[in-house]
Amino acid sequence: MSYIESSWYKKKSLITWLLAPLSGLFFLLSGVRKLLFKLGIAKSFKADIPIIVVGNIGIGGNGKTPFVLWLVPHLESMGLKVGVISRGYGAKAQTYPYELSSASSVEEAGDEPFLIYNRLQCPLVIGADREASYKVLKEKYKVDVIVSDDGMQHYKMPRTIEFCIIDSKRRFGNGFLIPAGPLRELPSRIKSVDLAIENGGDSIFSYQLAASGFYSVKDKAFAEDTPSEGIAVSAIGSPQRFEKSLEALGKNLVECKHFRDHHAYSEQDFSDTESNAVFMTEKDAVKCQQFAKNNWYYLKVDATPTKELIEKINQLLKQKGITHGI
Repeated sequence: MSYIESSWYKKKSLITWLLAPLSGLFFLLSGVRKLLFKLGIAKSFKADIPIIVVGNIGIGGNGKTPFVLWLVPHLESMGLKVGVISRGYGAKAQTYPYELSSASSVEEAGDEPFLIYNRLQCPLVIGADREASYKVLKEKYKVDVIVSDDGMQHYKMPRTIEFCIIDSKRRFGNGFLIPAGPLRELPSRIKSVDLAIENGGDSIFSYQLAASGFYSVKDKAFAEDTPSEGIAVSAIGSPQRFEKSLEALGKNLVECKHFRDHHAYSEQDFSDTESNAVFMTEKDAVKCQQFAKNNWYYLKVDATPTKELIEKINQLLKQKGITHGI
C-alpha cells in the first residue's frame, strides 16, 4: 500500500489537503457523467436478462469477491442459471470480451475472475465493455441472471439489483473522493442502492468471513497440519484483516510482506523468505502456484451471511421478478 493509500484510513493530514483539489475535479467530472445518464443524453444498453451488481463506493478491499462466491451458488440453488461478468482488472487476454475456461491462465483472466471461475465453474466473461460480455452470456449460455462483480459506477450497464458492500472496519476512510481518499462516490450514494451489506460488523444485513482451512498453494490440497510460525504475504486491499485471521488461528507471524492490490507475483518476491512457511490468501495463491514451495499455504475463507440478510436477498429477488419465492 502506497503512502497516499495509507493516508486514506488515517486522520486528515497535509497530503489529504494537497490532493483535495484533485478530488474536487474528480467529483465534478464524475457528477457530469452521472447527470448525462440521468438526463438520457448518455444511455445504458438494453438488457432483458436481470443483472445483479455487487459493488462498492470505494477502492478495493471491501470483500466483494467472497460475497459473489456465496451469491452465485445461492442463486443456482433456486434453479437459476447464472453467469458472471467482471472488468477483469489486471487481465492480459489477447482479445475481449474474454470467456474463461479450464485452459485460462491467471495472467489472461486476472486474479479475482480466475479465482471465481475456479471455485464456481460457472460461465464468466471479462472485459471493459460490459455490454459485449453481457451478449456472450445471453447468446451462448442463455443464462437466467447475471452477477456483475463490481460495476456500480458503470452506468452504461443497467441493473436490476444493486448490492453495495461496505467494509465494517474501514468504512469510508477519511470520507474524501479519490485521490485524497478511497471513495469513487460519496456515501450518500448508498441511499439509492437496493441493499447495503456489511462485511463483518453487527448489522443484521452483514456477513462474516469464516476460515475453512489451510490449503497447499502448490497443489490446492487440504493441509491438515501447518507450521505454527511463518511469513504472511498478501497483495490485497486490507492485509491487516487477513493477518489478524492468521493470528486468531494460532499463527505466529515473524514478518508481514505487503504488495499492491492485484500485484503480479514472481519468484523474486519471495527471495528473502528462505525456508520459512508462507501464508497467503486464496487470491494471492492463484498467482503463485507455478513456483510455490511445499511449505506455502493459503487460507480459504467463505462468506457466512446472517439469516436476515438471506431473507432480505430472497425478498428482493422475488420483488424484482428474478424468482417467484422459495
